[in-house]
Amino acid sequence: MTRYYVKWTMNPLLAPKSPEEGMKLYQSLLEMVKAYMKAGIVKDWGVTSDLSEGYAIVEFANEIDHAAYMLNWIPVLNIVSKPVLTADQSSEVLNKVMASMKK
Repeated sequence: MTRYYVKWTMNPLLAPKSPEEGMKLYQSLLEMVKAYMKAGIVKDWGVTSDLSEGYAIVEFANEIDHAAYMLNWIPVLNIVSKPVLTADQSSEVLNKVMASMKK
């Protein structure tokens, strides 16, 4: 399984026209987040207090599932998603690089 750090911002071109529309949009997005958390896909999630941007830590078995998840949020959110390493994986990378430097 690969974990991804997802940083997102609200797409200003699709800003709701009224506070009521905004509440409906945010509620529907939050319900999707909660469902993905319950399913174990979203491991951590947060939003800034002005609701303009946030992050998620998500986990997928492959790139296809990751891409399918990302499509849920387009075009409402602008997204940057990058795979991340655990502490153990980071140690493994360092050990591998140090071993290759000794050759």
